[in-house]
Amino acid sequence: MVLFFLVNSCDYFKVAKEPEAIARVGTNFLYKEDIADLVPRGTSKKDSLAIVKSFIDRWATQKLLFEAAQRNITKAKTEEFNTLIEQYKIDLYTKDYLEELVIRQIDTLVTEAQIASYYNQNKEYFKNSSELVKLRYINLVKENPKFAKIKSKFSSFTKKDKKELEQLAVQFKSYAFNDSIWVDINQVYEKLPFINLENKEKYIANGINFQYPDSTTVWLVKVNHVLPKDSATPLDFLKPTIKQIIINNRKLQLINTLEKEITNDAINEKKYEIYK
Repeated sequence: MVLFFLVNSCDYFKVAKEPEAIARVGTNFLYKEDIADLVPRGTSKKDSLAIVKSFIDRWATQKLLFEAAQRNITKAKTEEFNTLIEQYKIDLYTKDYLEELVIRQIDTLVTEAQIASYYNQNKEYFKNSSELVKLRYINLVKENPKFAKIKSKFSSFTKKDKKELEQLAVQFKSYAFNDSIWVDINQVYEKLPFINLENKEKYIANGINFQYPDSTTVWLVKVNHVLPKDSATPLDFLKPTIKQIIINNRKLQLINTLEKEITNDAINEKKYEIYK
């Protein structure tokens, strides 16, 4: 029993190990634990030393500049900065707190009817910044043995044809079959690189159906519809944007409500008073 007490007493009275300092600027110390995760695994010894040296130099320079600024800055400027720092701290805490409250309480369910209602009320503000296009395409190698069949089914594009083309899609270099959705013309330039701003009038027109060969492949393209720039943007194209707008408006309303409730509660509990 005495031995047990002595052993545990020795453990109890051990002095905590001091952290290992690797640099000092005045009364400020940089410790080994501060750079524990600085160097990525697998980095060579030479590169590791360079990374650590660069970090220490930046740390020291910042500390030295800060100390010099504190010694030389005017009292008025110090008070101004302290006010800004305190306001930033308040803003940081309150913003985070309100965001947590909003996350717990916000209703993120937005119905199709709500989206349509918002669109109809604000339709005049929604204009295309560029052309919108509905199209489908296939890009495949020229030597594909089923080219004639693929081209025929791409042109007629019945439900059965679309299903069969989807089954053959592994043979295509790229494709897009959902020609009922609007896409921005810039996405068309990206996906069909032979089309650009200079030649788009030739390839992007209502109802056009064409075949375009390049060095190794053939493009099959059908443009269903083109909506000119500055036209009223279709609802289908705007649904994700409008949904986010509605949710953001709810957030602002909820934040306003929460702020009023917090203030009113403080008044009722005599925590907040305005002296006349």
